[in-house]
Order: sequence, then C-alpha cells, then structure tokens
Amino acid sequence: MGRRVSKKSKIKKACEVCDILNHEYGTDLRCYLKYDPEKPWQLLFATIMSAQCTDDRVNMVTEELYKKYPTLESVAAADVGEFGRDIYSTGFYRNKARNIVACAGVLVQDYGGELPRTMEELVALPGVGRKTANVIMGNIYREPSVVVDTHVKRVSKRLGLTDTEDPEKAEYELREVLPRDQWILYNLQVIAHGREVCKSQRPRCAECVLREMCEYAGQNP
Repeated sequence: MGRRVSKKSKIKKACEVCDILNHEYGTDLRCYLKYDPEKPWQLLFATIMSAQCTDDRVNMVTEELYKKYPTLESVAAADVGEFGRDIYSTGFYRNKARNIVACAGVLVQDYGGELPRTMEELVALPGVGRKTANVIMGNIYREPSVVVDTHVKRVSKRLGLTDTEDPEKAEYELREVLPRDQWILYNLQVIAHGREVCKSQRPRCAECVLREMCEYAGQNP
C-alpha cells in the first residue's frame, strides 16, 4: 500500500504545482476549441464532439459545420443522419449527432436559445456530462470549474493530487486541493502539459518542470 498523504500536504503541493504551471504556461485564459463568442452553443456542441477525438480534428470539422448550420435553430432542424455524416470524422458520430440535434431542440424550445447557467440544468441536456458542463461554466460564464479530461486525469494522478480513475471523483478531489482561482487555469495548463510533456506513452520526465514533485517521475527517472 502507498503512503497516505494528508489533505494539508496535498493542498500545499497543489499550490506549488500551480505556481510552476503559471510560470511555465502563463495565466491567459484560452480555449482550444474554436467558436464564435457570440454563439456559445458552438462551444457546447464542439465539446460534445471532442469526446474520444482531438480538438484539432473537431476544429477542422466545425469550421465547415457552422457555415452549413449558422444558427441554433438550423442545428435543431437538421436531419440527424445528414448531421452525422457531417461530423463523421469525430468518431461515434451517430450518438453525437443524435445528442447535438436533440440538445439544440431543447435549447431553442426550453431556454430561448440561451445556454443554462447551472450545472444541474446543463447536465440534463442531451449528451452533456459534467466535463462538458464544466467547460461551459468555465469558458462561457467564467465560473470556477475543474474539467477532467484524459490529460488532467493522467497528470493529476501522476502528481499524486488524485488517486482515482473515475473522472467525476477526480474532479471533486481536485476541487478539494486546488486554489479556487486556479481551477480554470489548471485545466488549460495541464491539457497543454499533457499533450507536450506528460504524454500517456513515453512521457518526457527528464524535461518536465514538475518532475521534482511528481510521484511517477520519481519511479520512472
């Protein structure tokens, strides 16, 4: 069994991690998925499409997709089969298309075309889980949120800030130890770090700015 680490120690470590990430990646808030800020529903649907797909691929698809479907109403009225073919390359396109078209319909009919502002309302939308809802809360409404994607889960576990494979449990564990004003930044910084340095296969531990406090790097020098 591994050594039990106190919550106080994890909080101290999380603060140190955030300081290093701020220095390495800066503190500018940015979103890797492209969307029109005047049309926040575009980010919602892009995030749904990003499941098991890279942001770069989603951005390639949405560049043409949102020309074909320029309004929320046009998405709601779309033929599901045709919409699925339009997003085919994002993978799992049938489920994604069904959920996105249904979600657009709910937003038009029940919310007047606006995105809900609460976690409870967001996760009640077709195809929207906590990860997608947190993306909207953080990027659209600037509400502190912790988005646990594959990079955040992997890096956080290697650092010893979480000890679970369950994304929702990891979200709550990170909320307990990260400074609240760093939640959104941590998401963005760790996604960048996970893509470039702390990769799933062959992580570049020797080049990692977090190696001195990383449990994984200590075991795999």
